[in-house]
Amino acid sequence: MANKMIEVQNIKVNISSINEDDYICISDIAKAKSDKSRAADVIRNWLRNRSTLDF
Repeated sequence: MANKMIEVQNIKVNISSINEDDYICISDIAKAKSDKSRAADVIRNWLRNRSTLDF
């Protein structure tokens, strides 16, 4: 398992590679969208969004 970090619009986002598949850390994105205590709420709301489920 290899971990990398990229920067997207001045936000550092971790990427984990597992069995040749890459996964981004949505917690890093959510923390940048709001304060750290609300990151779970941001993720919860993303998962309720129909377009997220369609994706």
